[in-house]
Amino acid sequence: MREIKFFLALMLTCALLLLAACGGQSGDQSAKNSENRQLTDIKLVLDWSPNINHTGLYVAREKGYFEEEGLNVEILLPGQSGAEQMVASGNAEFGVSYQESVTQARIQSVPIVSIAAVIQHNTSGFASPVEKGIKSPKDFEGKVYGGWGSPAEQATIQSIMESQNADFSKVKILNIGDTDFFTAVKRDIDFAWIFYGVTGIEAKLRNEPINMIYVKDFSEKLDYYTPVLITSEKMIAEKPEIVKAFMAAVAKGYQFAIDHPEEAANLLLAAEPDLDKELVIEGQKWLSPRYQDDAPRWGEQKREVWQNYADWMLEHQLLEKELDVDSAFTNDFLP
Repeated sequence: MREIKFFLALMLTCALLLLAACGGQSGDQSAKNSENRQLTDIKLVLDWSPNINHTGLYVAREKGYFEEEGLNVEILLPGQSGAEQMVASGNAEFGVSYQESVTQARIQSVPIVSIAAVIQHNTSGFASPVEKGIKSPKDFEGKVYGGWGSPAEQATIQSIMESQNADFSKVKILNIGDTDFFTAVKRDIDFAWIFYGVTGIEAKLRNEPINMIYVKDFSEKLDYYTPVLITSEKMIAEKPEIVKAFMAAVAKGYQFAIDHPEEAANLLLAAEPDLDKELVIEGQKWLSPRYQDDAPRWGEQKREVWQNYADWMLEHQLLEKELDVDSAFTNDFLP
């Protein structure tokens, strides 16, 4: 009996040792496979310096969502050539752009395609210090506008003024380039075009009240997508699985920013520590619910939005011909 008990104990010990060895080997192999997993290198070029429009992209990188999809994503600044040219030429696989820029590029046969709307509705508009008394487009009469010299600026001002029976010829246009809004309105101009989530929030934090006139409130044709994510026709045709993987990670990143604004803001700040912390956090709280807004999912683009803005651009002689709307954007890669 003693020998039988000893034999059974020996067999049990051997079985446990074998099981542990197999388990250890499996774990080691799993870790080794993870370490050896080949990631596809991807370049993503921004439209401007990092800001809260880009938070979902940084979240996807910082939380490993890109890696989960097999991607190693490098985030780049646009440089002189701009995101559109970098993506079209293949120097970057993905980029951040605007509906206006994509529309103009498509008209000029630049093969880029919008694959997601970062923000569902246009959050830009004309801002002025409260003491200027500019509460409607009609109040633009007799005032000085400071901009960057784009024909679309003047067309937009004229369009919303005419909707209020105001006289556009009574507005003085001044090119202020990159001059800071707060400096310019105290020194040279009366109003300027801003994104509320950045400059509007900064005005609030500085305790410098502004009046905000959103362009979308005066014409549905001006409720266009700004910004958007873009890729090239070549990427869509030759590497659709990469586009799909990229969008799966990005959508997850923006959903996290929608659900956790402050934590998402801190991830952006960790990656870009030179940004103003209070401005980023407060701006993120304001913008996060506006990423998806009333759309059925983040990133969704509507054909009528593309058609409406292209029609408006054509009406105001900002395009040489009609846009083939269906080739300019796609929702096919949204999860």
